[in-house]
Amino acid sequence: MLTAALFAAALSLATPQPAPSHAPFDALLKAHVRGGLVDYDAFKRAPEFKAYLASLAKTDPASLNKADALALWINAYNAYTIQLINVHDERVSIRNINKSFGVVKAYGPWKEKLAVVGGRAYGLDEIEQEIIRKRFAEPRIHFALVCAAMGCPPLRSEAYAGATLDAQLDDQARQFLLHSPTKNRVDVPARVAYLSPIFVEFRDYIKDFGGSQATVGRFVARYFPAGAERELLNSGRFTVRVTDYDWSLNIMRAYTSPRGS
Repeated sequence: MLTAALFAAALSLATPQPAPSHAPFDALLKAHVRGGLVDYDAFKRAPEFKAYLASLAKTDPASLNKADALALWINAYNAYTIQLINVHDERVSIRNINKSFGVVKAYGPWKEKLAVVGGRAYGLDEIEQEIIRKRFAEPRIHFALVCAAMGCPPLRSEAYAGATLDAQLDDQARQFLLHSPTKNRVDVPARVAYLSPIFVEFRDYIKDFGGSQATVGRFVARYFPAGAERELLNSGRFTVRVTDYDWSLNIMRAYTSPRGS
């Protein structure tokens, strides 16, 4: 027979635990992210950021329900990306981190085991590829995980939370697809969909959107209002042209007023 203590321990393992508080990270994002641009120096100075990272290190994602766990991993990825930039004092491009002879080696910045979650250290690439993509099968995470580049979807000015995750991911997709014309747009007369390399060129991400140009088109079409653009995307009778990806840092630069003003 199970003792009362063993029974309580078994029950705690079987029952999802309350979600950890992402309120400190949420407050920092609201204060120091504008239009997807990040004040990295403010995060570096903030003791609340260090405390939030420490809370992630002590949180066991396996104890959470699916939505809370996914929100935790997305927040961890984004928070530790900011930390990675600051640990290396990088202010130009994340791809400058861990270069060998001027070349990004074996996903250099994304392999560094900087991210501690649930008492274990991870690289950002492992969090994305081995945990988030494999365990959650949610294509919209590609609009939520922000690798500190201008070519990424914009970093959200709020933390993700399990209770609102579906709406947040949908909003991220809509913002990226409809309000970033240098990254994504549809030219109906030319029958061309200009899309970020996230959809069709990076790694094997196209699999997350169905595996073909036609399924990518139908996925993207969901976020367009009724009209010619959506019809073209749903038809599959279009050509994809990949837009340029800007690897410069998504940093909030200090404003310098013009001379004489």
